[in-house]
Amino acid sequence: MTVGKVVGSAAEAVADVGDGVSLAVGGFGLCGVPSVLIAALHEKGSRDLHVVSNNCGVDGRGLGLLLAEGRIARATGSYIGENKELARRYLSGEIEVELVPQGTLAERLRAGGCGIPAFYTPAGVGTLVAEGGLPWRYAPDGSVAVASPAKEVREFGGVPHVLEESITTDFALVRAAKGDRYGNLVFDRSARNFNPLAAMAGRVTIAEVEELCELDPDEVHLPGVFVRRVVALTPEQAADKHVEKRTVRA
Repeated sequence: MTVGKVVGSAAEAVADVGDGVSLAVGGFGLCGVPSVLIAALHEKGSRDLHVVSNNCGVDGRGLGLLLAEGRIARATGSYIGENKELARRYLSGEIEVELVPQGTLAERLRAGGCGIPAFYTPAGVGTLVAEGGLPWRYAPDGSVAVASPAKEVREFGGVPHVLEESITTDFALVRAAKGDRYGNLVFDRSARNFNPLAAMAGRVTIAEVEELCELDPDEVHLPGVFVRRVVALTPEQAADKHVEKRTVRA
């Protein structure tokens, strides 16, 4: 018998996300970001989080809310980009940052969800990604306090590949356009970026959905087997979306 996974509020959904846990978070920039769950986690006060996400949002929005108060101890992602606070904290030694090629990050999350412990990829061969020495944490004086280790490199078909380990996390937070009470999810356009992958990697995945409804099995993007809890957003929450930059054409 299938049990419904809908919980009453975002606060209830993140109630057991404590200090020091690892957390995969969907979205790219501010597109597809589980902003309601992040706000609930911010309100809860969890600290020393180890976050895996393409980026840490922007200043004041998305994961930037947690970052600004020093709640994130370690960030694994592929892009610092628009977040000046992340860059500041990284360079001053206040946060540990593991930068990963974007495609490699996506595959590390997917592999974790599929139970694959590691895989080989040509991305990063001949660089510090494979050779080690990427600064993970700086010391206050600007020296490198913690650097990435060297990784195994092996040839396949005469082409060198680097061994990358998969990623699994204690929790995952994602956002979907539609979801049902069993946790099956549908993502809208470019919001179908890191959300399915983050959901797969989390041992306990929590999804905020803009519309709670019945779904045709043929339209499901992510099956409910990967999702533990579902939070239905209000119309106001669902409509509250932001972008990093607006492009105006004459």
